Amino acid sequence: MRILFVIRTLNPAWGGPVQGFKNLSTQAQKRGLHVEVACVDDPSSPWLKDWHLPVHAVGKGSLGMFGYSGHLDQWLSANIANFDAVVVHGIWMYFSYAVWKVAKRRQIPYYLFIHGALDPWFQQYYPHKNLKKKLYWRFFESKVMRDAAAVLFTTEEEKQLAHNAFLPYQCNPVVVGYGITSPPETKGFIDRAAASREFSALHPALKGRKFCLYLSRIHEKKGIDLLLQSYARLRDEYRDVVLVMAGPGDPATVNKFQSLGNELGLQDRVLWTGPLYEGAKWAAMRAADMYILPSHQENFGISVVESLACHTPVLISNKVNIWREVEGESAGLVEPDTLEGTTNLLKRWTALTGGEREAMHCHARSCYEKYFDIETNSRIFLDLVQSGSDVTPNVNAEAGV
Repeated sequence: MRILFVIRTLNPAWGGPVQGFKNLSTQAQKRGLHVEVACVDDPSSPWLKDWHLPVHAVGKGSLGMFGYSGHLDQWLSANIANFDAVVVHGIWMYFSYAVWKVAKRRQIPYYLFIHGALDPWFQQYYPHKNLKKKLYWRFFESKVMRDAAAVLFTTEEEKQLAHNAFLPYQCNPVVVGYGITSPPETKGFIDRAAASREFSALHPALKGRKFCLYLSRIHEKKGIDLLLQSYARLRDEYRDVVLVMAGPGDPATVNKFQSLGNELGLQDRVLWTGPLYEGAKWAAMRAADMYILPSHQENFGISVVESLACHTPVLISNKVNIWREVEGESAGLVEPDTLEGTTNLLKRWTALTGGEREAMHCHARSCYEKYFDIETNSRIFLDLVQSGSDVTPNVNAEAGV
């Protein structure tokens, strides 16, 4: 079977969708399926060099992140018939509509990952964009949803949040789960001291010091302001613990949060590393005392799961859609996405005994293995695509008609 994945960009700075595609495509190849990917990237982009599958970069699109691309239209028209199915990663951008136009005409089934894009938080936080989205939905995106062989959700919570977010809402929803490949050398005992030496070699200011880790995009939805304010509130309890802020972000947004940290007197308490990839990322996650993400909206949280896989407990808000699994397995702590909630996360962590923290390190890995291992979670998705039909009997369960 030949599968085409279509995604806006393969730039790792785009976050979870890129890593998710990487994990799923690897599992598809292990199953013996032929996988290719089309993206609206410049073919000379440096992040395209190391992919071990055919990549069709059709060139940069126009209209910003919307990425209008006549070149994508042309490429799909010429090549989509060579594939048995198409998997689309994302909505609200041109590439999903481009797939709909060609796949519908050529009668090629396509499967659509939402990646949290219908969460009500976006309507609340960006009300000025909501009218544009309503218009775009009515004339374009609703058709993309309606005609997909299946609309893919990673959790039941994501599916429920998306229901009737925009009208008309008609689709075939399937919860397929999500997961990651186990990081290298993390199945058994983790030598956190060795990981700490490795990471502090890259960032000497951390030598001999404990640190808690934020690793995600630097973005307003992540609750970074709450984290910095809470850390400032508890500066005495965390006087010997550095807050490491890692991740890509728009320079203006990064500067805004760095300025906030300085205003709160955290200049010597917070280390901004920029993006961390591959070895540096895994070293940070293994060495961290804990991982923290007080996000206002998180469809899945790839970095949360990566931390669990590295035996590192996670402190998250209840807007991270996998919070029930984390809390149920005692793999971390959960509070609301408020200043008080984020402060409570940090307070509760300091109140734990050494033995309780060590137990949580063990539970973190167990939680990953139980819920988020990619080999287990990819089976539903790949069975669905290979079967060419829904694994659930009621195709119009969410049709609203």
